[in-house]
Amino acid sequence: MIEEFVGRGYYWVMRVLIVGCGYVGVALGAELVKQGHEVLGMRRSAEGETELSAVGIKPVVADVTKPEELAQLPGPFDWVVNCVSSTKGGVEEYRAVYLQGTRNLVEWLAASPTPPKKFVYTSSTSVYGQTDGSPVKESSPTEPASETSRVLVETERVLVEAAQQRKFPAVILRVAGIYGPERGHLFLQYLKNEAKIEGQGERIINMVHRDDLVTAIVTALKSGRAGEVYNVVDDEPIAQIHFLRWLSETLGKWMPPFAAEGEGTGRKRGITNKKVQNRKLKMEMGCQFKYPNFRKGYTAEIQRLDQAGKLDFKPEPRE
Repeated sequence: MIEEFVGRGYYWVMRVLIVGCGYVGVALGAELVKQGHEVLGMRRSAEGETELSAVGIKPVVADVTKPEELAQLPGPFDWVVNCVSSTKGGVEEYRAVYLQGTRNLVEWLAASPTPPKKFVYTSSTSVYGQTDGSPVKESSPTEPASETSRVLVETERVLVEAAQQRKFPAVILRVAGIYGPERGHLFLQYLKNEAKIEGQGERIINMVHRDDLVTAIVTALKSGRAGEVYNVVDDEPIAQIHFLRWLSETLGKWMPPFAAEGEGTGRKRGITNKKVQNRKLKMEMGCQFKYPNFRKGYTAEIQRLDQAGKLDFKPEPRE
C-alpha cells in the first residue's frame, strides 16, 4: 500500500491480485487500474496476456491448486480477489479449484509477514437450494441438492472459519447469473433459436450485470466486513417466461417453444427456484447498480450488438 499525493490530498494506492482473471476479472482489473491501483491478474497459463496488458493489468502465471506456484508470486498484496472459474468442470474439478484452491490461498496469504487487508471471494447463489420460489437472503438455509453447489458451501465455510479463528479478512459475495457483453446463456440461446421454455416457464431467474458485479467487488474491497456474506443480484428476479416474452417483444422475434418433459434438466448446479434478495448489499455497503433490472442491462447489450452489426438473426419459421 502506497500513499500518493494528488491535487489537494493523499490517497492510498493498493496492490491488488485478481485470482482467475477472466471475464469478470479483466473488467474488475480495468476499473481498479482506472482508480489508480496497481493490479496483477493471475491465470493458469500465459494465454491472454495481451488482453490483460491492454487495460493496465500485469499478467502473472500460477495455478491456484499448486501452493508452490502461489509462493512464487511477487507479493505482498493489499487486496486479493478470488474469482477463479472451474472452466465448466465436474465435482472433482470443483473440489480442486474452489475448495482446495481457496484453502491454498488462505494458507499462503495468512502466512505472509504482511497479509492482505481484504480478501473477496465470488461464490454463487446456487448455494441456495430452494425450489418453491420463496425469497432468500444471506441467512437462509444453504442446502443445495447438487454436489457442485455443496462444494461451494464447503468453500464458503473455509473462509468463514478463517475469518473467525484466524482473523482472515474474507468477504463472500454470492453472485447470481452473470450477463453482459457477449454473455447471458438464455439470451444467447434465444438469439440462436435454441432456447426452450422449461415447464410452464415459472422458474425464477436471478441475474446481475457484469459491470454491477465489478461495482460490488470494489465496494466489498473497500467496506465489506470480514466474515460476512452478501448476495450480489439485481433488484428484480424474473420468471423465465416473462424474460423471454420481453425479449420477444423487444426484438420482434418469436417466443421459443416449450421443452419436452424432462428436457434441459441436466444442469451442473441443479434446478432451483427462488428470489434472491440484495437488501444487505445495498443497505450495509451502499452499493448502487447501473443496471438494477434485466430490462436496463439487456437493452444496453442489444443496443451494443446492434451498433456492432452483430444482431443478425432470422426467426425460425412457424406454421
